[in-house]
Amino acid sequence: MADEMVRQAQVFINRVYGSRIGMTVEENGQTGWPTMYALTRALQYELGITNLSNSFGPATLAAIAEKYGKIDANNVPHADFCRIIQSALYCKGYDGSAIDGTYSDRVKQSVTQLNADMGLSAVYPGSALWPKVIKGLFNMDAYVTVSGGSNAVRAVQQWLNGQYVLRKDYYVIPCDGHHSRDVAKSMLFAVQYEIGMADGVANGVFGPGTQSGLKSHTLSVGSSGNWARLFTGAMILNQRPVAFGNFTSAVSTAVQSFQSFAKLPVTGKGDFSTWASLLVSYGDQSRSGEACDGVTKITDARAATLKAAGVKYIGRYLTNPSATSLPEKAIQPGELATIAANGLRCFPIYQTYGRDAAGFNYAAGRAAGQAAANAALDHGFKPGTRIFFAVDFDALDHEVTSNVLPHFKGIVDALAADGAEFKVGVYGPRNVCTRVGETGHSTASFVSDMSSGFSGNFGYPLPADWAYDQIVTRTVGSGAGSIEIDVNIASGRDTGQASFNAPRPPRPDVGFDGSFLNALHADLSRYMRSIGYEDDGGTGTNARLFTHTQCFETIMSHDAQTTQLSRAYNMRKAMIQTSAYWEMRHYDLIDQGVDHAVAQYHLNGVGIKKDSSTGIGQISGENGIRAWNHCIDNGFVTGTRLDPTKDADIWTMWQKVNKDNAFTMRTVPLIHLWGVAGKPGGQNPPAGETKLRAMSLNYTEGEVFEIIRRYQGWGNEAEAHAAKRMGLYYIFEKYNNLARQLAGG
Repeated sequence: MADEMVRQAQVFINRVYGSRIGMTVEENGQTGWPTMYALTRALQYELGITNLSNSFGPATLAAIAEKYGKIDANNVPHADFCRIIQSALYCKGYDGSAIDGTYSDRVKQSVTQLNADMGLSAVYPGSALWPKVIKGLFNMDAYVTVSGGSNAVRAVQQWLNGQYVLRKDYYVIPCDGHHSRDVAKSMLFAVQYEIGMADGVANGVFGPGTQSGLKSHTLSVGSSGNWARLFTGAMILNQRPVAFGNFTSAVSTAVQSFQSFAKLPVTGKGDFSTWASLLVSYGDQSRSGEACDGVTKITDARAATLKAAGVKYIGRYLTNPSATSLPEKAIQPGELATIAANGLRCFPIYQTYGRDAAGFNYAAGRAAGQAAANAALDHGFKPGTRIFFAVDFDALDHEVTSNVLPHFKGIVDALAADGAEFKVGVYGPRNVCTRVGETGHSTASFVSDMSSGFSGNFGYPLPADWAYDQIVTRTVGSGAGSIEIDVNIASGRDTGQASFNAPRPPRPDVGFDGSFLNALHADLSRYMRSIGYEDDGGTGTNARLFTHTQCFETIMSHDAQTTQLSRAYNMRKAMIQTSAYWEMRHYDLIDQGVDHAVAQYHLNGVGIKKDSSTGIGQISGENGIRAWNHCIDNGFVTGTRLDPTKDADIWTMWQKVNKDNAFTMRTVPLIHLWGVAGKPGGQNPPAGETKLRAMSLNYTEGEVFEIIRRYQGWGNEAEAHAAKRMGLYYIFEKYNNLARQLAGG
């Protein structure tokens, strides 16, 4: 909602300082970072700082302290300087009077209230603005409880400010009732100050000095003073219902509950392990865990090492998206049998390349769910197994909303469509795990607490449904039994699997089993509709000319040829079927019009359009020629080479891929084989289009994605479409795999 006085502040900034500070702001009456940045730059300008910045950093803070010490009614440099202060007050929700350059009674009253809201009344009584208060005034932090914040948390925040603001490296933190990264770090500073660390030594890091100091400050019933306040404050920040202050018997009871929840020794005392779990996500890293995960094959010798270390549950990856890095990351042949024979249990993890929000969306989730189910069945995991799907990046809260939650909805939908044989778990930072679980998209969490600096871990409590808590990387054992693992604390909510079905061997593809046709037709339809493609092709400007059923029947009518080509080229049928089906589903009126223009050019000499992506495979004459030439040259096919620069040869190839569906289905795998080599000779291939390893039935997910993407080309659209086509690939592969297993060869 717009505020008139904020708008007037924005008008003042633009009129007086716009040209001086190199920026103007929208005069919309809404406070936001652009307005706060402009105010910060205006203040820096008035302080004589020449290198203006959006950041209210040490130089700005030092300049205020050196020039003025504090700002009050008796110490305002000039009217515009005061107007900057008044504007900032309005942007923070306080009365800035008339923005008239006068440090009036109304301004003084607002500053007094600001100091009180920050918890600084005892330190900074009255109506003066001290440097650290000014720094707090020029950001987006709130000093009143907002958006469902906790008054108990706010009391802790205010106490921290009032107790430690005079220390050199402590800055005013928000008092909004919400735990956060800044609040968590301020707690570490406070602990270090109480330990006795000097300014410049205290750094807000949970290092050896801090840990040593905490080990000598175990609290119990009757403890009081600042240490008790810090401990009860840490409990409150971790959403534990205690009173802020002394360590009472009620606090001890709450501590026992927390210790039991976090699988700590239940002592009821504020001991080091409890301090550590309250202050940093990974807690006491000297702990031993009953679970682990890793990227190394479990052999008999390594299994013996893990058992000796007290490990019961081992997390292993269903797939490896790379063919070259971490060769043992994915479960290896015979490994699950070894795990079971040694009395251990295994819980599966599914992870691809997704290292930022862009890799997470509904379509990618659908693909991930089906891919994980396929892989779990291949390895021999039984129905009822929980698969932990990884979110291995520092997802900000808005990215959880926009990307991660839709992604997990896709996973849930994919597994439901697959018969709900497997449960969904989530691996990731605390906030990701909590939100995915609360939305109902997962049944247990595997928490990446080792990544303590992640925004989603710093300031968030351990999720209520945690199953595994990843705390440290450690090498255990020696010789043949040596293995590097991530140590995980286990809660007992998930115990993995102790026995497995026989793995499904990677057989070559066979002719499709007709008994699966209806199920495949329905699964493809369900997936395409879920990403916005109606069965009838849709209506309006985005209408497609072929229905789902027409595309499906066209692709499957060539199954015998597709099977033969798959076996000849060591290429999964699903790769051929996916590209052809996707392209046919996308043929629209625009494509039809372009095709007409190409025919007019070659038949009647009208226009300039000599080529287009055409037919059910959307293959251009030039690309068809180049793919065939590449495959002729490399012995994949026999035939006569054509010249991709000659109109007559382009027209010859264009007519074949436009009219002859069997020829097009014959050409699709050749496009893929050309793609393996990076599509040499194609139009503007980027330098990164390197040659992949030879086509293989055991292509990794990354390689499959790359081949499917190269079929379409380069750029953002090709990337986005390939991510959606992966869902199709895994659906086709699901049923092709079933056919292979039934055929036994």
